[in-house]
Amino acid sequence: MKKEDDKNFLSMTSRERRSVVVIALISTFRMFGIFALLPVLSIFAGRLDDATPFLVGVAVGAYGLTQAIMQIPLGLLSDYVGRVPVILGGLIIFFVGSVVAAESETIIGVIGGRLLQGIGAISSALTALLSDATRKEVRTRSMAFFGIGIGFSFLIALIIGPIVAAYGGVRSLFWLSAIVAIIAGVMLFLLPSGIKQSKPYMSFQVNSILRPLLLRIDIYMFLLHTLLTSIFVSLPYMLVNDLQILVADHSRIYVVSILLSLLGTIPLIIIDDRRGKDATIFFALILLFLGQLFLIITESSIVMAYFGLTIFFAGFNFLEAGLPAKLSILADEKYRGASLGVFSSFQFLGTFCGGLIGGWLLIEDKPENVFICTLVITVIWIFYHKYFSNLEN
Repeated sequence: MKKEDDKNFLSMTSRERRSVVVIALISTFRMFGIFALLPVLSIFAGRLDDATPFLVGVAVGAYGLTQAIMQIPLGLLSDYVGRVPVILGGLIIFFVGSVVAAESETIIGVIGGRLLQGIGAISSALTALLSDATRKEVRTRSMAFFGIGIGFSFLIALIIGPIVAAYGGVRSLFWLSAIVAIIAGVMLFLLPSGIKQSKPYMSFQVNSILRPLLLRIDIYMFLLHTLLTSIFVSLPYMLVNDLQILVADHSRIYVVSILLSLLGTIPLIIIDDRRGKDATIFFALILLFLGQLFLIITESSIVMAYFGLTIFFAGFNFLEAGLPAKLSILADEKYRGASLGVFSSFQFLGTFCGGLIGGWLLIEDKPENVFICTLVITVIWIFYHKYFSNLEN
């Protein structure tokens, strides 16, 4: 089967290859604008007028709230008015939100800009456009290429974000987000003409996309991004205040940790064979637990911070790739797009909740309180997965 998939990938038409590259780049540029803010936004927001730790958390997670709300409606809208108009409209809204946040002097203004950024929720429309532009035989590889682009943007953003913020201020990152939104919009005109859109299904069966097995996977992604966002609300404070590390040097810590984490992530992917086995997911959850445990006991040790982040990212990267792959396998084919839309909504809702939790627990300026809370959430998650959940086919 693998050889057959490789052959199909190599036999992509020039139109398909062009479509896949353009769509993946649009997603990569847009997500870069979001990811670059993640490691530094809480520090910036904390210095704004009227800022409180809770509102800082809201500023970090606000994007996820409107993303979660708009993901399915805009995906459905693209079925009826076309993919490109929805994607272009979403990028325009994202651009406006970036400008609003860049020009804001108060925390409320930044929160408003972040909410606007999230309203431009185009992930579902982009995924649907990729499906329209490719044959079924090459779609799995196309989706993989699409996912690689998002992962690459995450890594590059963690490198560039802190550096740009250190020398140009975090406002420059919002302006950078606006610029990449323009670039992504221009790239839409590089798509081949005549991409035929699949006809929307007039019937919509809620039970098909909210089956207990699929809902468990949705909740797992919600929890994963709740943990990630909560940690990134508090982590920059720990690096600056406890470890005395300049913001410009944060990128080195993130990049080294992510690269080292591949030593754990890649074997998990090989063992799992992209099927989302219960045992492999359980081991990934253990890695999340250990990583957070080391962050709690970091104190003034940079080595412990590296160690904790490396272990955490090893589990996170596997689940980030494995959960959507598992869902796409289990979802009904004719409702796969809707199922992935619900999945994305849970993901972004987790981003919002993670921001709230991180900001609320950071009130006493003790990042370790956030890590303790996320550790407890992870323990409950592990217990549930071990004794009450079954994600096997």
